Amino acid sequence: MLLVTGVSGALGSLVADRLAGRPDVVLGTRAGLPGTRLLDFDAPGTLPEAFSGVETLLLVSAGYGEDDTVVARHEAALSAAEAAGVRHVVYTSLSGDSDHLTYALAHRWTERRLRNSPVLDWTILRNGLYAELLAWIASPDAENRITGPLGRGRLAAVARADLADIAVSVATDPAAHRNRVYELVGARALGGDDLAAALGAVYAPGTLADARAALAASGAAPFQVPMLASTYSAIAHGFLDGTGVKSDLRALLGGREPLDALDVFVKAVRAEG
Repeated sequence: MLLVTGVSGALGSLVADRLAGRPDVVLGTRAGLPGTRLLDFDAPGTLPEAFSGVETLLLVSAGYGEDDTVVARHEAALSAAEAAGVRHVVYTSLSGDSDHLTYALAHRWTERRLRNSPVLDWTILRNGLYAELLAWIASPDAENRITGPLGRGRLAAVARADLADIAVSVATDPAAHRNRVYELVGARALGGDDLAAALGAVYAPGTLADARAALAASGAAPFQVPMLASTYSAIAHGFLDGTGVKSDLRALLGGREPLDALDVFVKAVRAEG
């Protein structure tokens, strides 16, 4: 039996759609919706029953929170998996070039925790940043200007749909990927000028300080402000352009071409508009 967590999130919901109707798959949600198992990492008492009979766990990162919160969630999940007799955990992590991001620590902690488990086999999917994320951090303003402080940097962005396809492929045949780490950064690095040209906009990047102040004024949670600022900074300073990573994206897509990240960005911006 395969258990998929995080199905109410953007990536998890795509995975759930692809696995719908399979009798060997169960979905875990905090709300305990019909047809799912109640699974709340913040309530460890829900986990033993949720993991009952599960052989493979697709652990979609619960990475939305402070480091100590995320680490506690992942520790609860992995400890419960070990106790329940889960054999293999597939974990959606963060690409290897992302260590300058403030939210990388909890991912690296979880990877280390998996490697040190005395009983679990594991596969780590080091996902690059989503192309859809660019629609949030680099959309044109009312004057048709992209002001996100991307500098002259570029992002090797990945379509969420491609990452969902890979997660399904690996989680439904985990033995073929036992104790492997896969880097899944995009095939095409995008800069601010590329994004603007695709939308008929102007790229006029602001400063990190401006972006930080705007997010703080928006009512964002305190931990979100450094998350966004570090994302802009890592892109602007050339750490996320994919040049230092050998990507396994095409291989795990069965040889097909990845979705075009620029097309995904444009569609996401227009859908939000």
